[in-house]
Amino acid sequence: MAQQRKRDRDWHPARNGCGCGCGGFFFVLIVGIIISLFNANIGIGVSVRVPFTASNVTIAGSIGQKEKGEDALPAYVRDRVAGNQNLINQTQTITVGPAEGMAVGILGKQPGAPVIDIHIVAR
Repeated sequence: MAQQRKRDRDWHPARNGCGCGCGGFFFVLIVGIIISLFNANIGIGVSVRVPFTASNVTIAGSIGQKEKGEDALPAYVRDRVAGNQNLINQTQTITVGPAEGMAVGILGKQPGAPVIDIHIVAR
């Protein structure tokens, strides 16, 4: 019984502290600032049409210089960053100095989105 109590008090990263929540901050701090020093951005995105509907599921992200963050996203997602015109729109941004990391997850109608799309860009 005493052994069980000791295990319950042990430190577990998922329950205490910085599990994966801080990872994005450090990624933008290190990788984002290095990329922004070269006045560049890197963007990655994937979009797939939901069968029998006009909606797409899109997951996209960019990292680099903060003024160019949206330019590295797919064209059909740029106007929907932090918007409320979709069923689900989850947008997260982290800004550290001159660098910004952006992640977008959208489920809904996205005019101009192809049936299947893989978007990779470095600008």
